[in-house]
Amino acid sequence: MVKRVLVAYALWAVGGPLGLHHLYLGRDSHALLWMLTLGGFGFGWAREFIRIPAYVGEANQDAEKERRPHREGLPPVSPVRLAGQVCVGIYFGTVALIGLNSLSFFYLIVLPLSVGAGVHLVSNVGQQTADLQKTLTACLVTSPIFYGSSLSPLPISLAASITASQNRRFKPPTAHGSQQKLGPRLYRIGLAWLAFSAPLGYCFFYNTTATLYYLSDTIAALLDIFWFLPWLRSVLEYFLLMPYRILCALTGGGYHEEAWRKVLEILLKEYTEREKEALKILSLETEASLEEITRSYRELAKTWHPDHNPSNDAEKMFMEVQEAYDVLMRWHKPDRFK
Repeated sequence: MVKRVLVAYALWAVGGPLGLHHLYLGRDSHALLWMLTLGGFGFGWAREFIRIPAYVGEANQDAEKERRPHREGLPPVSPVRLAGQVCVGIYFGTVALIGLNSLSFFYLIVLPLSVGAGVHLVSNVGQQTADLQKTLTACLVTSPIFYGSSLSPLPISLAASITASQNRRFKPPTAHGSQQKLGPRLYRIGLAWLAFSAPLGYCFFYNTTATLYYLSDTIAALLDIFWFLPWLRSVLEYFLLMPYRILCALTGGGYHEEAWRKVLEILLKEYTEREKEALKILSLETEASLEEITRSYRELAKTWHPDHNPSNDAEKMFMEVQEAYDVLMRWHKPDRFK
């Protein structure tokens, strides 16, 4: 099917940062790159205003089988592509540092492979590609030199980008009618997008746990200030919980409201750093029940009570035990999610 310049421009304007025009033109690697970087961090999307006619011409040549036989030699060096390789490689490495740095052999295997994937994705845009094996080898060789450094994605990406540029080549010509249907193409792109976003999603979920718990305690403390004015407390509570009520209304209320409450409970099920410290003070594990927390508190309170313990640290330890118990009691209070 012949591609239209006006259609490509319309898709560029409506969903350009998500790569809709590249999907239309059959440039799947470019579309995936735009999805992961929101249009090349915005700069690439703006630059394409003058590039779309050339993209449409290439797509129509492929569709009509007018592309010349496999070209010999190397594609011309593109400073824009090289800069994109470096930036996207650093970007992929940063995402790995955020979401995957707890994995074993992270700086030796995970980080260089992540950077190499970003560099190769840019290398594979358009009618060019590069030697994936050599690109990844450059990453794996460079990574141990900067082991443990948070700035290591930069030199790794530079080495991989230079290697990819030195080993660039044209893609082999595609046979007439060999382009797959949209469904399988979207399936592969979706899998790649999920592989990229999963570390960020995990990191966001983990940090949201602490953030939501902090917000819940902050709201509760704010409302407790107005205990002497119940009507004002009710008004404040209504407005502070407005985002939650709107979310429930949009999802239908009823069963969905209960489902959202359960999601909130799951999010807040994890202990924050403050609560972990409280468990440590009470000599408890994270699986400790309410009864175990109470029993440990009573034993330690009796041990460190200044009336029974003449040591100099008794009062300080007694206060820490009391504070740790209060923290854990707030976490276990029955009305926490109501």
